[in-house]
Amino acid sequence: MQQIRSFIKQILLTLFFFATAVLLYAQNKSPYEITVNGVKVIVQPSGNKIVEIQTLIRGGVQNYPANKAGIESLAMSALTECGTAKDDKNSFKNKLDKVSAQVNGSAGKDYSTFTLNCIQSDFETVWPLYVDALTAPAFDAKEFDRIKQDAINQLKAQASQPDYAINKLAKETAFAGKDYAKAPEGTEENIKALTAAETKGYYSSILTRSRLLIVIVGELDKATIESKIKTLLTTIPAGQPFMLKKESYSPVKNTFTEEKKDFATNYIQGVTGGPLPGTPDFNAFRIAMQILYDRHFLEVRTNNGLSYAPYTYFDGGASPSANIVVSTTDPNKYIAVANKLIDKTRKEGFKPEELKDMKTTYVTSFFYKQETNSAQASSLAANEILHNNWHRSLTLNDDIKKLTTADLNRVFNKYITNITWVYQGDPTKVNPELYKQKIGSKEKLPESKLTQQKKD
Repeated sequence: MQQIRSFIKQILLTLFFFATAVLLYAQNKSPYEITVNGVKVIVQPSGNKIVEIQTLIRGGVQNYPANKAGIESLAMSALTECGTAKDDKNSFKNKLDKVSAQVNGSAGKDYSTFTLNCIQSDFETVWPLYVDALTAPAFDAKEFDRIKQDAINQLKAQASQPDYAINKLAKETAFAGKDYAKAPEGTEENIKALTAAETKGYYSSILTRSRLLIVIVGELDKATIESKIKTLLTTIPAGQPFMLKKESYSPVKNTFTEEKKDFATNYIQGVTGGPLPGTPDFNAFRIAMQILYDRHFLEVRTNNGLSYAPYTYFDGGASPSANIVVSTTDPNKYIAVANKLIDKTRKEGFKPEELKDMKTTYVTSFFYKQETNSAQASSLAANEILHNNWHRSLTLNDDIKKLTTADLNRVFNKYITNITWVYQGDPTKVNPELYKQKIGSKEKLPESKLTQQKKD
């Protein structure tokens, strides 16, 4: 067993150093940004023969009303699934298949992404297809009906998945009446009502230079990039100025919402606040939530046997939130354990050794995930759109090293306050009042812990 662990550790270290070497090579070739026709273009040299281009459309769920949720997701799928002005769907896909290239679109909470991935030698072949799909999609009615049905089938499949269902209820409850209550994939009712013409019109309304960001990871010279992007943007209107709205979530009290579900067990999710992207608290809170994940897992599963896979996470989007998720047959005992854990963390804070270990774990995981051009492009894009700082993707290692336990203690006490709880399962198994009560005394940490300056 020890030999196996040692072998696995060696593999992870090898992957880590490989990913680090790739990123260092790229950084040594100086990533840069340029502006073409009013659109920011971020370029990251890759040191390999793959070209990844991502065109981002800002806004996400802020772009449409609740009764149109799903329209942007359908539009992004239609770009490649409904053909273009020059190629029908089959012709378009056949041309891509000949060179094993990928062109696809997806919609998210804060932005949508239209991606090109190909071998550098095939770039001249794939680029015109990418431009056509982005700027001259056909929205063929027959093909559109097909992808609508695919979307509906997917929604039905997701609805039967407890993890998806509890997260959907949690977001709809916590962000009721706000943009983050909307799901990018939409609802069956919304999708059924959409037409090809309406969706095409919607897509045209959001395809403006004011909303675009373009990220390129690959070995393309600057002159080529400027020429290609200028061609891409020729037919795209400037549009009205747009800025992604960032909104904090801070529940005023503990609440509990339940839904009866015939699941084998009961599903619970708690939602509370978190720091906005681009603020000084963000990194510290991210690490604090990572450590809380380990503590929560230890207390809930290992020490009390209440759940197979409890977890916590920080959704660091434009409307950020901290989330606690569990499935359990004993929800009343669970909330006692969770409340005790949160209260203890507030009062006693985080340990230097926890922070030291998590710094290594987090940074290693980050670099490991940055092996591909696609992952690097996605990281640059997210940091630019959410944090207004794509350089953050390259400085994260140094930024994390600066964190102290005082930083983690302060942000945990600041943001982990009241919690919006939702529950799906057997109502007779849970006492809602246990979830509505205040957690501990909510005492502040001792001043010595909040003002500690020593770097761990």
